[in-house]
Amino acid sequence: MTSTPRSQAVVIPEPSTGPRFYEQTWDLSYRHALGNTTSRFLAGLAAGRVYGRACSQCRRVLVPARSFCDRCHRATGDWLQVSTSGVIEMFTVVYEPFRGLPEPPYALAYVMLDGADTALPGYVRGLDLTDVEAVTKTLAIGTRVRVAFAENSVGSVADYWFELETDSADPSVGANG
Repeated sequence: MTSTPRSQAVVIPEPSTGPRFYEQTWDLSYRHALGNTTSRFLAGLAAGRVYGRACSQCRRVLVPARSFCDRCHRATGDWLQVSTSGVIEMFTVVYEPFRGLPEPPYALAYVMLDGADTALPGYVRGLDLTDVEAVTKTLAIGTRVRVAFAENSVGSVADYWFELETDSADPSVGANG
């Protein structure tokens, strides 16, 4: 048995190619196990209710319901039904298409429902989104909205969305005017 002497290897200078990238698109389909907490939260949406869970340590009401508090890292305990009305904490209006999402334009908001200590994300429907300046004023932080539920629930987060709360005296006016 013969071996190649090491002296035949040639020393080359350190490569100077810089970082390289390989671009790919992954189109994966998968099935999640939702667990008890998410399953019960989605069942609540299908029934026209929004449920949260209270942290066993800090007592914050986490919506959507979670199994663990993101602040204390403790298991949550009591289930609570929160209001279906609340205020916008933040929002965005999307005018560019993204694969797997609705055709733009559409609005998304995080809403702090009355009785909750964390915001629930969701689509905002029922708005004319063609005028960016007008919609930005309409969806201002602090604007009151309500949760609307699908007539035929599918047991997913598509079962709800937000709509502006209207003044009972003038249904064309949202809470911020």
